[in-house]
Amino acid sequence: AAGFVSYWEQPIFVSDAFSVEPNGKILTKYLYYFLKSKQDKIYSLQKAGGVPHVYSTDIAPLKIPIPPLPVQQEIVRILDDLTKVTIELNKELNTELEARKKQYEYYRDLLLTFGDEVEWIAELCPDGVEYIPLGEVLKNNNAPNSIPKKYYKDNGDIPIIDQSQVYIAGYTDDESAVPPILPCIIFGDHTRVVKYADRKFAQGDSGTKVFIPVTEDLNTKYIYYAFCNIDIPSRGYNRHWTIAKNIKIPIPPLPVQQEIVRILDNFTELTADLTAELTAELTARRKQYEYYLNKLLDFKEVSS
Repeated sequence: AAGFVSYWEQPIFVSDAFSVEPNGKILTKYLYYFLKSKQDKIYSLQKAGGVPHVYSTDIAPLKIPIPPLPVQQEIVRILDDLTKVTIELNKELNTELEARKKQYEYYRDLLLTFGDEVEWIAELCPDGVEYIPLGEVLKNNNAPNSIPKKYYKDNGDIPIIDQSQVYIAGYTDDESAVPPILPCIIFGDHTRVVKYADRKFAQGDSGTKVFIPVTEDLNTKYIYYAFCNIDIPSRGYNRHWTIAKNIKIPIPPLPVQQEIVRILDNFTELTADLTAELTAELTARRKQYEYYLNKLLDFKEVSS
């Protein structure tokens, strides 16, 4: 319906879509690769509505280059091989990305569990640590609401939430948007997303809560990491702070908090660098595939 091109070798039931069957002059798989090379063009043919649609009459005017069948067969063979290799590489890279995420979560959980597994923590906290509800370690930071979008700057990762609760990446130049104290912790009351902010940002509406620690014996970044490590049950679109504020987090002595922050900051940076490298590799593979797909299907049209 929306114009996405796919290829099936087994029988399927087509619902809210249409199939294309070529004549004897063109291979089905060749036709699929050609239409796939025109995917962006096909998307642009969508007709507006509740669900955008592309109809068979929309793609009928597309001119298809039809080389001899042996040429079609060779193009299909090359693209089949390239597709297989690309899928395998993407799978490997996505597996590596997931492994990095799990590795980070493992060490974060380990450092914030305060068991005997981490020797230096056990030595500094021989009797364990106190667990205190989030609502007793954080207080409102009273950042202003409803910052006009003209002040947004699309160059950061601090979330700005508008009234539809959609996250927008960016900071703001509006001085009135600067919360009284930085750094602080941002919590999406509807989304359950937790962010750490050490630069000025815009708070979109009352669905965004901004907090700072209640005392100087609490490290803001440490509480952020501990906040991220808790499980807040979903209440749909309802307010979640009413649940989160009663969830207890471990509060070790300030020097232990600071050391945990140092370790997790370093690990976060390393993980981010590796993730960026793997994401860049995924993008490069996709562009390489698209390049050969378009190149193999770019024929000089015969003059009439």
